[in-house]
Amino acid sequence: MTLNSYDQTIAAYHDAARDLAKHYDALPADAAFHALHPLFPSSGLALDVGAGSGRDARWLRSLGFDVVAVEPAEGFRAHAATKQNDGIRWLDDRLPSLDRVHRLALSFDLISLSAVWQHIIPDDRARAFRKLVTLLRPGGVLAMTLRSGPAPADRPMHPTSSGEIEGLARAHGMEVLKVEASNDIQKRDGVSWTSVALRMPDDGTGALPLVRGIVLGDEKSSTYKLGLLRAVARVAEQSPAAALPAPDQPDAVELPLGLVALYWIRMYLPLVRLDLPQLPKNRGPDGLGFAKAGFRRLLDDGIDPAELRVGAVFEQERAAVILAAVGEAAPTIAAMPANFTRFPNSDQRIFEVVRQRRAKAAGLELDLQRLQTWGTLVIPGHLWRALSRFGAWIEPMLIAEWSRLIRAYADRMSLPVPPGMSEAALEWREPLRSTSIARMAAERLSRTKGQIECIWTGQKLSLARLDIDHCLPWAAWPCSDLWNLGPCDRKVNQHQKRDKLPSAAIFAASKDRIISWWKGAYLADDALNARFRREVSAALPTAGNDDLADIYSALDWRRLRLLQDQRVPEWTAL
Repeated sequence: MTLNSYDQTIAAYHDAARDLAKHYDALPADAAFHALHPLFPSSGLALDVGAGSGRDARWLRSLGFDVVAVEPAEGFRAHAATKQNDGIRWLDDRLPSLDRVHRLALSFDLISLSAVWQHIIPDDRARAFRKLVTLLRPGGVLAMTLRSGPAPADRPMHPTSSGEIEGLARAHGMEVLKVEASNDIQKRDGVSWTSVALRMPDDGTGALPLVRGIVLGDEKSSTYKLGLLRAVARVAEQSPAAALPAPDQPDAVELPLGLVALYWIRMYLPLVRLDLPQLPKNRGPDGLGFAKAGFRRLLDDGIDPAELRVGAVFEQERAAVILAAVGEAAPTIAAMPANFTRFPNSDQRIFEVVRQRRAKAAGLELDLQRLQTWGTLVIPGHLWRALSRFGAWIEPMLIAEWSRLIRAYADRMSLPVPPGMSEAALEWREPLRSTSIARMAAERLSRTKGQIECIWTGQKLSLARLDIDHCLPWAAWPCSDLWNLGPCDRKVNQHQKRDKLPSAAIFAASKDRIISWWKGAYLADDALNARFRREVSAALPTAGNDDLADIYSALDWRRLRLLQDQRVPEWTAL
């Protein structure tokens, strides 16, 4: 199907406009969107795409919206001109581009599409969705009805599915509010409908439009801006305690630049190993400013990127190579993406890099103190909060755009990139789920103390009944840090708690047992004590306090964040 087929479809609607308009207008005013209406904003500016006879546009106007009605078929626009159009502005435009709408420089509280998506060629749908999303205000709702079933001969239609729309929504950082299937109100054979409502999340600060602007709007001569934003987002998810208030700035945080560089290396290693281009004409490490001797040595050594995490300890030669790679990446981040990522319509940088003279640090650990020695990256507070709260939506959007850029660069080089290859390389992999160190600690306690107890129930455990549980469930947050591992009765772990989050009541009742376990299992062992402290300092908001009661409180705050951000099901009864 070519673009001329769009003209064919529009011409068919134009020719049949009088009869179709009479038929459409005879249906109830809310026929298309009655299932989604409760999710609409109460008022504002609405865009009705493929407005047809104007029935939906007039209904939206009756609800209190100001309406822009987009309809490419002249016959329908002529019919609409005979109706009451106060508060409705008609425009001749069409998907997948909506060029005229975009030239208006408006943003909308509500965008509606009824019986339109089936006419969009599948290859054009990603572009069409992108055009719609960029017209939404923060907090705005996109309401769609998807037609399935046989098509009239003069109006070509393509299959639709809610799964496709949900995938596009994830790629653009949108929240799925409702998906509901229904029969055809006109009782046509084989025709059915699916109503879908999506919302652009909004934290009320303007940070999410800023994120979308960086990801989807900024000009990009490389993937570096995406790399920087994703590295910061991963710090917000994996090592939130690394963020400290920025001195002399009322609402900003600072991160160790070395930590951002560490996560940068972790993301780029699998991409470069697969020769996936990160800028025009790039293949492999050549041409990448950060890919110097240290990074190339990591490529040759075959290090698993998942090993590059805060708290890890390496032998001396490997540690030297990793630190060299971090030292190479940090100035590239400072000079390129941090320097050229600006606020919209401004020369003001979003990120500020504060460099400092690097002092040598003793030891072979990747701890925050060592990663601080390259300086700091300062991030606006509202942007940091958005990355922390909405990571589940932002991450798929970043991956989708990064993959799109890789394919675009590869196409220019006639370099084949199999479907899914870039997405797989961009997956953030955690170290393998391992409880072995905690299990060995439990076995040691069992030998020396004679018994151990379940941190949740207080029951005495034999080794035959021992499971090691992730306090914060692995399914919601894959973290095998020592502070997150504790002994649990096997039946409780496998049949009651499973992948649920302990409720506030259960967590509070378990406080003394959790702290007692930390003391006996980890703090009594010099090596495990050091690792426990490093992992706590990176992941939990303790403000540098080593008191175990404060660490427990920080763990409880992390539990609450998981509950609010991801709505993890709670375990409420023993």
